[in-house]
Amino acid sequence: MKIALSIPCFIEEFYPEVADSSMELMRKIGIEFDVPRGQTCCGQPLANSGYEHKAIGAYHHYVNTFGDFEQTLMISGSCSYHIKEHYDVIEQTGKVKRLRENIRDLTEYIMSEYIGKLPKVSYPHKVSLHTGCHSLRGMRFGVSSELGMPTKSFLIPLVEHIENIEIITLDRPDECCGFGGTFSVYYDEISVRMGTDKLDDAINKGVEVLVSNDMSCLMHLDGIIKKRKLPLKVRHILQVLNGDKL
Repeated sequence: MKIALSIPCFIEEFYPEVADSSMELMRKIGIEFDVPRGQTCCGQPLANSGYEHKAIGAYHHYVNTFGDFEQTLMISGSCSYHIKEHYDVIEQTGKVKRLRENIRDLTEYIMSEYIGKLPKVSYPHKVSLHTGCHSLRGMRFGVSSELGMPTKSFLIPLVEHIENIEIITLDRPDECCGFGGTFSVYYDEISVRMGTDKLDDAINKGVEVLVSNDMSCLMHLDGIIKKRKLPLKVRHILQVLNGDKL
Protein backbone atom coordinates (compact mmCIF):
# COMPACT_ATOMS: atom_id res chain seq x y z
CA MET A 1 0.00 0.00 0.00
CA LYS A 2 1.24 3.46 -0.91
CA ILE A 3 1.11 5.39 2.40
CA ALA A 4 1.84 9.08 3.01
CA LEU A 5 2.61 10.70 6.34
CA SER A 6 1.10 14.14 6.82
CA ILE A 7 2.76 16.33 9.44
CA PRO A 8 0.56 19.18 10.74
CA CYS A 9 2.00 22.65 10.36
CA PHE A 10 2.01 23.36 14.10
CA ILE A 11 3.96 20.16 14.79
CA GLU A 12 6.49 21.03 12.11
CA GLU A 13 6.93 24.53 13.53
CA PHE A 14 6.69 24.00 17.29
CA TYR A 15 7.02 20.28 18.07
CA PRO A 16 9.22 18.66 15.40
CA GLU A 17 10.29 16.05 17.95
CA VAL A 18 6.75 14.61 17.74
CA ALA A 19 7.17 14.07 14.00
CA ASP A 20 10.58 12.47 14.58
CA SER A 21 9.16 10.08 17.20
CA SER A 22 6.19 9.24 14.99
CA MET A 23 8.40 8.29 12.06
CA GLU A 24 10.72 6.30 14.30
CA LEU A 25 7.80 4.35 15.73
CA MET A 26 6.33 3.72 12.28
CA ARG A 27 9.63 2.21 11.14
CA LYS A 28 9.87 0.07 14.28
CA ILE A 29 6.48 -1.53 13.70
CA GLY A 30 6.96 -1.97 9.97
CA ILE A 31 4.88 0.78 8.34
CA GLU A 32 6.43 1.81 5.03
CA PHE A 33 5.62 5.41 4.16
CA ASP A 34 6.54 8.51 2.20
CA VAL A 35 6.69 12.09 3.46
CA PRO A 36 5.69 14.20 0.46
CA ARG A 37 7.67 17.37 -0.10
CA GLY A 38 5.75 20.60 -0.34
CA GLN A 39 3.04 19.65 2.15
CA THR A 40 1.51 22.61 3.95
CA CYS A 41 -1.38 23.45 6.28
CA CYS A 42 -4.68 21.68 5.54
CA GLY A 43 -6.53 25.01 5.81
CA GLN A 44 -8.40 24.36 9.03
CA PRO A 45 -7.41 27.61 10.84
CA LEU A 46 -8.89 29.78 8.08
CA ALA A 47 -12.07 27.70 7.93
CA ASN A 48 -12.53 27.79 11.71
CA SER A 49 -12.20 31.57 11.63
CA GLY A 50 -15.03 31.94 9.13
CA TYR A 51 -12.83 32.37 6.06
CA GLU A 52 -13.23 29.00 4.41
CA HIS A 53 -13.44 30.66 1.00
CA LYS A 54 -9.85 31.78 1.53
CA ALA A 55 -8.79 28.23 2.48
CA ILE A 56 -9.83 26.73 -0.87
CA GLY A 57 -6.33 27.19 -2.30
CA ALA A 58 -4.87 25.30 0.66
CA TYR A 59 -7.47 22.55 0.18
CA HIS A 60 -6.50 22.06 -3.47
CA HIS A 61 -2.79 22.09 -2.67
CA TYR A 62 -3.31 19.45 0.00
CA VAL A 63 -5.33 17.28 -2.39
CA ASN A 64 -2.67 17.62 -5.09
CA THR A 65 0.01 16.62 -2.58
CA PHE A 66 -1.74 13.60 -1.06
CA GLY A 67 -4.53 12.65 -3.45
CA ASP A 68 -2.59 9.91 -5.26
CA PHE A 69 -1.78 7.94 -2.12
CA GLU A 70 -3.84 4.95 -1.07
CA GLN A 71 -3.64 5.97 2.60
CA THR A 72 -2.78 9.27 4.24
CA LEU A 73 -1.84 9.18 7.92
CA MET A 74 -2.06 12.47 9.79
CA ILE A 75 -0.44 13.12 13.18
CA SER A 76 -3.63 14.83 14.33
CA GLY A 77 -7.24 13.80 14.86
CA SER A 78 -8.33 17.41 14.42
CA CYS A 79 -6.77 17.89 10.99
CA SER A 80 -7.89 14.43 9.87
CA TYR A 81 -11.48 15.25 10.80
CA HIS A 82 -11.36 18.58 8.99
CA ILE A 83 -10.16 17.01 5.75
CA LYS A 84 -12.62 14.13 5.94
CA GLU A 85 -15.67 16.23 6.78
CA HIS A 86 -15.01 19.71 5.38
CA TYR A 87 -13.34 19.12 2.04
CA ASP A 88 -16.87 18.63 0.76
CA VAL A 89 -16.93 22.30 -0.32
CA ILE A 90 -14.59 21.67 -3.25
CA GLU A 91 -15.32 19.70 -6.40
CA GLN A 92 -15.47 16.00 -5.55
CA THR A 93 -12.92 14.70 -8.02
CA GLY A 94 -11.48 11.20 -7.77
CA LYS A 95 -8.49 12.53 -5.84
CA VAL A 96 -10.65 14.43 -3.37
CA LYS A 97 -12.92 11.45 -2.73
CA ARG A 98 -9.98 9.09 -2.30
CA LEU A 99 -8.27 11.44 0.16
CA ARG A 100 -11.41 12.00 2.22
CA GLU A 101 -12.10 8.28 2.39
CA ASN A 102 -8.56 7.21 3.21
CA ILE A 103 -7.18 9.83 5.57
CA ARG A 104 -6.77 8.61 9.14
CA ASP A 105 -5.30 9.81 12.39
CA LEU A 106 -1.97 8.00 12.76
CA THR A 107 -2.64 7.06 16.38
CA GLU A 108 -5.99 5.50 15.50
CA TYR A 109 -4.42 3.67 12.55
CA ILE A 110 -1.73 2.15 14.77
CA MET A 111 -4.32 1.12 17.34
CA SER A 112 -6.48 -0.57 14.69
CA GLU A 113 -3.78 -2.19 12.56
CA TYR A 114 -0.52 -2.45 14.51
CA ILE A 115 -1.27 -2.58 18.23
CA GLY A 116 0.18 -6.08 18.47
CA LYS A 117 3.49 -4.91 17.02
CA LEU A 118 4.16 -2.03 19.39
CA PRO A 119 7.56 -2.20 21.11
CA LYS A 120 7.78 -3.02 24.81
CA VAL A 121 8.50 0.18 26.69
CA SER A 122 8.52 1.39 30.28
CA TYR A 123 7.04 4.73 31.27
CA PRO A 124 7.27 5.17 35.07
CA HIS A 125 5.00 8.19 35.35
CA LYS A 126 1.51 9.17 36.46
CA VAL A 127 -0.36 9.91 33.24
CA SER A 128 -3.75 11.33 32.32
CA LEU A 129 -5.13 10.69 28.83
CA HIS A 130 -6.85 13.43 26.83
CA THR A 131 -8.74 12.64 23.63
CA GLY A 132 -9.22 15.81 21.58
CA CYS A 133 -12.79 16.86 20.81
CA HIS A 134 -12.44 16.35 17.06
CA SER A 135 -11.23 12.82 17.70
CA LEU A 136 -13.75 11.97 20.41
CA ARG A 137 -16.84 13.77 19.21
CA GLY A 138 -16.08 14.03 15.51
CA MET A 139 -14.27 10.83 14.60
CA ARG A 140 -15.93 8.88 17.47
CA PHE A 141 -12.68 7.60 18.93
CA GLY A 142 -14.43 6.72 22.16
CA VAL A 143 -17.61 7.52 24.09
CA SER A 144 -18.23 11.06 25.37
CA SER A 145 -20.08 11.79 28.62
CA GLU A 146 -22.90 13.79 27.01
CA LEU A 147 -24.19 10.53 25.50
CA GLY A 148 -25.24 9.46 28.98
CA MET A 149 -22.93 6.44 29.04
CA PRO A 150 -19.63 5.76 30.81
CA THR A 151 -16.82 7.67 29.11
CA LYS A 152 -14.33 5.66 27.09
CA SER A 153 -11.19 6.70 25.22
CA PHE A 154 -9.66 4.76 22.33
CA LEU A 155 -6.25 5.68 23.74
CA ILE A 156 -6.56 3.27 26.68
CA PRO A 157 -5.79 0.02 24.78
CA LEU A 158 -2.63 1.62 23.43
CA VAL A 159 -1.13 2.24 26.86
CA GLU A 160 -2.30 -0.89 28.67
CA HIS A 161 0.79 -2.83 27.58
CA ILE A 162 3.24 -0.15 28.75
CA GLU A 163 5.20 -1.18 31.82
CA ASN A 164 5.24 0.92 35.02
CA ILE A 165 2.75 3.49 33.73
CA GLU A 166 0.00 4.69 36.07
CA ILE A 167 -3.15 5.94 34.35
CA ILE A 168 -5.08 8.51 36.36
CA THR A 169 -8.65 9.41 35.42
CA LEU A 170 -9.64 13.04 35.89
CA ASP A 171 -12.98 14.07 37.38
CA ARG A 172 -14.08 15.28 33.94
CA PRO A 173 -11.86 13.23 31.63
CA ASP A 174 -13.49 14.16 28.32
CA GLU A 175 -13.99 17.87 28.94
CA CYS A 176 -12.67 20.18 26.21
CA CYS A 177 -9.25 21.70 26.92
CA GLY A 178 -10.45 25.08 25.65
CA PHE A 179 -8.20 25.37 22.61
CA GLY A 180 -10.57 25.15 19.65
CA GLY A 181 -8.03 26.64 17.24
CA THR A 182 -8.72 30.34 16.75
CA PHE A 183 -11.35 30.16 19.50
CA SER A 184 -8.39 30.52 21.86
CA VAL A 185 -7.47 33.79 20.13
CA TYR A 186 -10.91 35.40 19.88
CA TYR A 187 -12.15 34.14 23.26
CA ASP A 188 -8.86 33.88 25.10
CA GLU A 189 -10.24 34.39 28.61
CA ILE A 190 -12.77 31.57 28.23
CA SER A 191 -10.20 29.38 26.53
CA VAL A 192 -7.60 29.87 29.27
CA ARG A 193 -10.17 29.25 32.01
CA MET A 194 -11.22 25.97 30.40
CA GLY A 195 -7.60 24.88 30.11
CA THR A 196 -6.89 25.95 33.68
CA ASP A 197 -9.81 23.88 34.97
CA LYS A 198 -8.41 20.79 33.26
CA LEU A 199 -4.91 21.43 34.57
CA ASP A 200 -6.18 22.03 38.12
CA ASP A 201 -7.99 18.71 37.88
CA ALA A 202 -4.73 17.04 36.85
CA ILE A 203 -2.68 18.74 39.57
CA ASN A 204 -5.19 17.72 42.25
CA LYS A 205 -4.96 14.11 41.07
CA GLY A 206 -1.16 14.04 41.17
CA VAL A 207 -0.73 13.74 37.40
CA GLU A 208 2.80 14.18 36.04
CA VAL A 209 2.18 13.96 32.29
CA LEU A 210 -0.80 14.86 30.12
CA VAL A 211 -0.89 12.59 27.06
CA SER A 212 -3.02 13.04 23.94
CA ASN A 213 -3.27 12.09 20.28
CA ASP A 214 -3.73 15.77 19.42
CA MET A 215 -0.73 18.01 19.89
CA SER A 216 -2.88 21.09 19.28
CA CYS A 217 -4.69 20.49 22.57
CA LEU A 218 -1.39 19.88 24.31
CA MET A 219 0.09 23.03 22.77
CA HIS A 220 -2.67 25.08 24.38
CA LEU A 221 -2.29 23.37 27.75
CA ASP A 222 1.49 23.60 27.57
CA GLY A 223 1.24 27.36 27.19
CA ILE A 224 -0.79 27.63 30.39
CA ILE A 225 1.56 25.24 32.19
CA LYS A 226 4.59 27.35 31.31
CA LYS A 227 2.81 30.61 32.14
CA ARG A 228 1.77 29.31 35.58
CA LYS A 229 5.00 27.32 36.11
CA LEU A 230 3.03 24.16 36.89
CA PRO A 231 4.72 20.81 37.66
CA LEU A 232 3.24 19.13 34.57
CA LYS A 233 4.55 17.92 31.23
CA VAL A 234 2.72 17.23 27.96
CA ARG A 235 3.54 14.46 25.51
CA HIS A 236 1.98 13.11 22.34
CA ILE A 237 0.96 9.49 22.82
CA LEU A 238 3.22 8.42 19.96
CA GLN A 239 6.20 9.73 21.92
CA VAL A 240 5.16 7.55 24.84
CA LEU A 241 4.63 4.49 22.64
CA ASN A 242 8.03 5.06 21.07
CA GLY A 243 9.66 4.93 24.50
CA ASP A 244 10.88 8.54 24.52
CA LYS A 245 12.19 9.63 27.89
CA LEU A 246 10.38 12.42 29.71
